[in-house]
Amino acid sequence: MSAKIYRPAKTAMQSGKAKTNLWVLEYDQEQPRVIDSVFGYTGSGDMRQQIRLTFESSELAEAYAKRNGIEYRVIEPKDATRKTVSYTDNFRYTRTQPWTH
Repeated sequence: MSAKIYRPAKTAMQSGKAKTNLWVLEYDQEQPRVIDSVFGYTGSGDMRQQIRLTFESSELAEAYAKRNGIEYRVIEPKDATRKTVSYTDNFRYTRTQPWTH
Protein backbone atom coordinates (compact mmCIF):
# COMPACT_ATOMS: atom_id res chain seq x y z
CA MET A 1 0.00 0.00 0.00
CA SER A 2 1.62 3.21 -1.17
CA ALA A 3 0.46 6.80 -1.43
CA LYS A 4 1.48 10.15 -2.81
CA ILE A 5 1.51 13.42 -0.90
CA TYR A 6 1.17 16.59 -2.93
CA ARG A 7 -0.26 20.09 -2.96
CA PRO A 8 -2.87 20.46 -5.73
CA ALA A 9 -2.50 23.12 -8.40
CA LYS A 10 -4.97 25.90 -9.03
CA THR A 11 -7.99 24.76 -10.99
CA ALA A 12 -8.20 25.98 -14.58
CA MET A 13 -11.94 26.58 -14.32
CA GLN A 14 -11.72 29.52 -11.90
CA SER A 15 -9.23 32.24 -11.13
CA GLY A 16 -9.28 31.68 -7.36
CA LYS A 17 -6.71 29.69 -5.41
CA ALA A 18 -9.05 27.88 -3.04
CA LYS A 19 -7.74 24.62 -1.50
CA THR A 20 -4.28 25.07 -3.02
CA ASN A 21 -2.66 25.63 0.38
CA LEU A 22 -3.70 22.18 1.70
CA TRP A 23 -1.63 19.02 1.21
CA VAL A 24 -3.38 15.88 -0.07
CA LEU A 25 -2.61 12.22 0.61
CA GLU A 26 -3.97 9.88 -2.07
CA TYR A 27 -3.46 6.14 -2.27
CA ASP A 28 -1.98 4.61 -5.42
CA GLN A 29 -3.98 2.14 -7.48
CA GLU A 30 -3.42 -1.46 -6.33
CA GLN A 31 -5.83 -3.32 -8.61
CA PRO A 32 -6.41 -2.65 -12.29
CA ARG A 33 -9.72 -1.18 -13.32
CA VAL A 34 -12.27 -3.52 -14.91
CA ILE A 35 -14.70 -2.54 -17.67
CA ASP A 36 -18.27 -3.71 -17.13
CA SER A 37 -19.40 -5.61 -20.24
CA VAL A 38 -23.07 -4.58 -20.01
CA PHE A 39 -22.94 -0.87 -19.20
CA GLY A 40 -19.35 -0.02 -20.12
CA TYR A 41 -18.58 1.53 -16.73
CA THR A 42 -15.14 1.16 -15.25
CA GLY A 43 -14.81 -0.10 -11.70
CA SER A 44 -12.35 -1.53 -9.26
CA GLY A 45 -12.38 -3.52 -6.04
CA ASP A 46 -9.80 -1.14 -4.60
CA MET A 47 -11.73 1.03 -2.15
CA ARG A 48 -8.71 3.12 -1.18
CA GLN A 49 -8.88 4.88 -4.55
CA GLN A 50 -11.82 6.84 -3.13
CA ILE A 51 -9.97 8.12 -0.07
CA ARG A 52 -8.46 11.60 -0.23
CA LEU A 53 -7.09 13.03 3.01
CA THR A 54 -6.16 16.70 3.39
CA PHE A 55 -3.59 18.15 5.79
CA GLU A 56 -2.41 21.63 6.73
CA SER A 57 1.25 20.85 5.95
CA SER A 58 3.37 18.18 4.33
CA GLU A 59 4.92 17.33 7.71
CA LEU A 60 1.50 16.40 9.11
CA ALA A 61 0.78 14.21 6.07
CA GLU A 62 4.16 12.49 6.38
CA ALA A 63 3.60 11.91 10.10
CA TYR A 64 0.20 10.33 9.36
CA ALA A 65 1.74 8.03 6.73
CA LYS A 66 4.55 6.96 9.07
CA ARG A 67 2.16 6.39 11.96
CA ASN A 68 -0.05 4.12 9.83
CA GLY A 69 2.79 2.30 8.03
CA ILE A 70 2.03 3.71 4.58
CA GLU A 71 4.79 3.94 2.00
CA TYR A 72 4.67 7.44 0.55
CA ARG A 73 6.36 9.82 -1.81
CA VAL A 74 6.20 13.59 -1.60
CA ILE A 75 5.68 15.57 -4.79
CA GLU A 76 6.89 19.12 -4.26
CA PRO A 77 4.81 21.88 -5.90
CA LYS A 78 6.25 23.80 -8.82
CA ASP A 79 5.90 27.50 -8.19
CA ALA A 80 5.19 29.59 -11.25
CA THR A 81 7.65 32.38 -11.94
CA ARG A 82 5.97 35.30 -13.62
CA LYS A 83 7.45 38.63 -14.42
CA THR A 84 5.32 41.67 -13.82
CA VAL A 85 3.96 43.11 -17.03
CA SER A 86 2.60 46.59 -17.34
CA TYR A 87 0.52 47.95 -20.20
CA THR A 88 2.53 51.16 -20.24
CA ASP A 89 5.71 49.17 -20.97
CA ASN A 90 4.40 48.72 -24.53
CA PHE A 91 4.93 52.45 -25.16
CA ARG A 92 8.18 53.02 -23.26
CA TYR A 93 10.88 54.99 -25.09
CA THR A 94 13.62 52.53 -24.10
CA ARG A 95 11.77 49.55 -25.55
CA THR A 96 14.13 47.10 -27.29
CA GLN A 97 11.69 46.11 -30.04
CA PRO A 98 9.72 48.61 -32.12
CA TRP A 99 6.00 48.80 -31.38
CA THR A 100 3.98 48.04 -34.51
CA HIS A 101 0.64 46.59 -35.40
